[in-house]
Amino acid sequence: MRRVRYEPTGGPLFLEEVPVPRPGPGELLVRCEAVGVTLPIVRKVTEAAEPVPLGGELAGDVVALGPGVTRFRTGDRVTGLCFGHGYADFALLREDMTSPIPDGARAVDAVALVRSGLVALGALTAARPEPGEAALVTAAASGVGHLAVQLARVRGAGRVVGAVSDPAKADFVRSLGADDVVLYGDDGWGPPADYALDAVGGHLLTPAVAALAPGGRLVAYSSGGGTIQAYDLLVGAKSVIGFQMRLVAQERPELYERWRRELWRLFADGRLRPAVHGEFALADAAAAHEAIASRSNLGKVVLRP
Repeated sequence: MRRVRYEPTGGPLFLEEVPVPRPGPGELLVRCEAVGVTLPIVRKVTEAAEPVPLGGELAGDVVALGPGVTRFRTGDRVTGLCFGHGYADFALLREDMTSPIPDGARAVDAVALVRSGLVALGALTAARPEPGEAALVTAAASGVGHLAVQLARVRGAGRVVGAVSDPAKADFVRSLGADDVVLYGDDGWGPPADYALDAVGGHLLTPAVAALAPGGRLVAYSSGGGTIQAYDLLVGAKSVIGFQMRLVAQERPELYERWRRELWRLFADGRLRPAVHGEFALADAAAAHEAIASRSNLGKVVLRP
């Protein structure tokens, strides 16, 4: 089978031929139909001390079961998080990290919802939103951000503002239900927000905190790092909350499953619409990474083996 790999840190991505893996205890072997590309993986390629497996969310058909698997059968359409090599024709999923794809849903829809939707919903839940509050979403056109904009509206936000890097993204973000769109470089980001969902980090943490109303909450779920001055929090009684989906998936499987069901219910009701920016062949994985790294994507970037 084909698999995407790289050798030196920041080195070029390339295809290699390797044997199809065999599922171990509690694992499923899945023929990949769609594989999601995420900013954390793109960053690891350029920043990790050693090359790492290109994993993430994927969707496809179960072709083999490892010992002890009881919830799935061969032929089932599934989606899940791959912690090994996911940029491939076949990949292994852990049974506890795998969910069925509902009838009528496409593989690319599943890939958008399995991680990006869960991150968006988890970050939003961490913000403890109240009906009528004003929400701010950074990276509002991204794979996670475009779902966060919609979910904030679903959860009763009275006003939703999307922050983006490029004015060309404004119409897309408004089409998702945002009341307004601001640019990262703007002097101000509009009326104060009660909570902010930040996917960028770094130098944007300061203006994101500044955009909060007194008592506002910022949920940071970015892998971009950054620092916040304690005084900036004290003067406005503001708070910062960290969120990581991996911890929920590993330590709170019942919550992970409940959020997953909620996302599919909203999808079935037409209240949550995943957008796919582009579908790239495995051989074009480098172009998919560039779409993420350049922040040019409107919605999810997907590989199609």
